[in-house]
Amino acid sequence: MANRTDPRVDAYIGRAAPFAQPILRHLRELIHTGCPDIEEDIKWGMPFVIHHGQPLCHFAAFKAHVAFGFWHQGMRKLLEQEGSKTEEAMGLMGRITQLSDLPPDRTMLRYFKAALALYDSGVSARPAAKPKPELPVPADLGAALKKNRPAAATWKKFSPSHRREYVEWLTEAKRDETRQKRLATTLEWLATGKSRNWKYQNC
Repeated sequence: MANRTDPRVDAYIGRAAPFAQPILRHLRELIHTGCPDIEEDIKWGMPFVIHHGQPLCHFAAFKAHVAFGFWHQGMRKLLEQEGSKTEEAMGLMGRITQLSDLPPDRTMLRYFKAALALYDSGVSARPAAKPKPELPVPADLGAALKKNRPAAATWKKFSPSHRREYVEWLTEAKRDETRQKRLATTLEWLATGKSRNWKYQNC
């Protein structure tokens, strides 16, 4: 099967900031050069590259930088060994603001070859994570749920991971005003059966 492009990726690149467009186009060209039999897709609002049904890599444009990353967790160790700033931004190559921030093309093509080899070896791309303990319900959320039956019903049937998303979002608010807004939004979304990240479920 020949490499397949997706017009949605063309549109994504066209909407990106002017500084980002040449970076995105170059990354896309390198991917298609180094990776046979791939397809493009949009997942979670950003371009993904699919290899035999599995995510291979992804890239995204932000206001002031571009991010690129491999989906297989085995690539993190390789890139860290070679000095990549894997923790600096989403993805594994830090904040990319110009083409010169990328490794040389020859190095990038080597990375693609390594990523493909990981998939071919049968090593799981993302090992199953250990379940996290359920977080306690904050007092203000608990009190609000007692006054809102639809929201409470959704909360009761939600999985621990879905509950955790709301609790973390609420407790991470730095100002009381922000927390109150998030609490109101939480109740609104719960009352209609929505998870914290419902907006991205069908991307």
